[in-house]
Amino acid sequence: MATFTLHTETVQSWLFLSRLHIISHLLVVLSLFYYRLIHDTTTPTLPWILLTGAELLLAILWFFNQAFRWHPVLRSVKIENLPLNASLPGLDIFICTLDPEKEPTVEVMETVISAVSMDYPPDKLAVYLSDDGGCPVTLYGIREASEFAKVWVPFCNKYGIKSRTPKVFFSSIGEDEQLIRSDEFRVEHEEIKAKYERMQKNIEKFGSDPQNLRIVSDRPAQIEFRVSGLLSNGPYVLAVDCDMFCNDPSSAKQAMCFFLDPQTSKYISFVQFPQMFHNLSKKDIYDNQSRTAFKTMWQGMDGLRGPGLSGSGNYLNRSALLFGGPNEKDNYLLDAQNYFGKSTMFIESLKVISGQQTAKKNIPRDAILNEAQVGFSYGILLESTITGYLLHSRGWKSAYLYPKTPCFLGCAPTDIKEGMLQLVKWLSELCLLGVSKYSPFTYGFSTMPFFHALTYCFLATSSLYSIVFILYGIVPQICFFKGIPVFPKVTDPWFAVFAFLYIATQIQHLIEVLSGGGSITMWWDEQRIWILKSVTSLFAITEAIKKWLGLNKKKFSLSNKAIDKENLKKYEQGRFNFQGAALYMSPMVVLLIVNIVCFFGGLWRLVKVKDFEDMFGQLFLVSYVIVLSYPILQAIVTMKSKSG
Repeated sequence: MATFTLHTETVQSWLFLSRLHIISHLLVVLSLFYYRLIHDTTTPTLPWILLTGAELLLAILWFFNQAFRWHPVLRSVKIENLPLNASLPGLDIFICTLDPEKEPTVEVMETVISAVSMDYPPDKLAVYLSDDGGCPVTLYGIREASEFAKVWVPFCNKYGIKSRTPKVFFSSIGEDEQLIRSDEFRVEHEEIKAKYERMQKNIEKFGSDPQNLRIVSDRPAQIEFRVSGLLSNGPYVLAVDCDMFCNDPSSAKQAMCFFLDPQTSKYISFVQFPQMFHNLSKKDIYDNQSRTAFKTMWQGMDGLRGPGLSGSGNYLNRSALLFGGPNEKDNYLLDAQNYFGKSTMFIESLKVISGQQTAKKNIPRDAILNEAQVGFSYGILLESTITGYLLHSRGWKSAYLYPKTPCFLGCAPTDIKEGMLQLVKWLSELCLLGVSKYSPFTYGFSTMPFFHALTYCFLATSSLYSIVFILYGIVPQICFFKGIPVFPKVTDPWFAVFAFLYIATQIQHLIEVLSGGGSITMWWDEQRIWILKSVTSLFAITEAIKKWLGLNKKKFSLSNKAIDKENLKKYEQGRFNFQGAALYMSPMVVLLIVNIVCFFGGLWRLVKVKDFEDMFGQLFLVSYVIVLSYPILQAIVTMKSKSG
């Protein structure tokens, strides 16, 4: 019987040039430190120590970062070569929600309906909504959504609808699918639309009562991997945020092109899709699309051993989550009660997943639900990125697919506050990973290939950019104000070392942006938000230190998905909005004040002394910071005037 390839892998065409740049950049970095150690005798001791320390730290971070660029790959899939629907494996979809005020129930139900409408055999598909808040409005909403799905899914299947999220289909985005249709379609379309609007109104009316929005905290926890293992026990799992609806109904089949391919099926633990958003503004001033992560970092990791695990839009191999390495299933099942608890029914479900026995049928529903409550304690609370890291360290690989049509679309934050909260939370956890017993500097290098371990070293230390930018944003500027040179003269051959490093880095960034479909404006905006986020990551370091010392309790913070109209207006206009984020902006405010004062003070001194050759590097640096930060400065001034 002939076998067909289910996916292809292509190495980036400019790989040679990328590696040549890395090697040449490294040589120039080494020459910079030679200059600092041997030739730089004019800089006073303290500024020399601070700048050399910043440059050393920056060089280390740069070295870690190049691992993402060593062997990037692109993947494509061939769904047409998949087996027939009857032969496809089971799939369980998990959608998690907590607070209906921050995660509006109507929006959550859009995600649920889009998941139920997936282009996948209905007898192989199970959708679970995990409501960690136990809110009455969520239970009411899922009942309303279930009733609507009974008419929506047949409608989509009958007419081959591609936009299977009702909100999208009935918006201007879905107009193309409604143009040339039969009279029968138009009649059904109006009926479906009326039922959809009725569902929305019913949920909103029920949620208007504050009693129905209350979060119930004093209730026993339920572990949905355990519940699904007893109810449907799909060997593959999709994890998706409650606001990240399934935009392309074929995404499950795209993921199966990796799980079912004989070349990759034995070691693929998860397939990651990029997180994309339907409400991005043209400028995307907050870099919500995270181009660097999803276009550069994850593709680069994919060419090594696989991308990291993002918080949403990933299809997981249930065996990889339950068992150790790809070849350790039998060892875990021999001592199953020690690893998985005392539920005999759950252990039997694990044996079904591992292929040791067939599934039992006609088990009473009450018995299943009782077994699902049997407790099990997890040793470690892991964020998604750390979970992916541990899967890789146990011998699993992963795959990354960046399709032309976004498979998942979410709602991006329209102000800086939510983004900063999430950034600090994420980076602080990664800092803790760096000093834990699973640190990529120790555990990672002992269990993973060298370059792949370097990528996790970068993730664990990326918050250290804050120290680099704070030192480089203050020391040269103060020295410029006082007339102390910290860089070579512009006529000195050693000045070319600093110029090369700056220009080469900017060119590399520009090429990556343009090759990914971006623009020069995006390149400039990305620099601005990168510096802003890097400086803000100082709070992630302090948070990590507090947690490490036991001064702060770990707590779950939920991002607010509810859209404020005023914030949305400013975001669409490309204007920064720092309302509510004054604390996070304080380091950047200090840096801007220092740069502005030193710019004018140093410029006044430069006019009198006329030591332009000595001070050119510092004049360029302080000017660059001010020009790059102008919109940020403008937003800060606006925020201060309103608060005053």
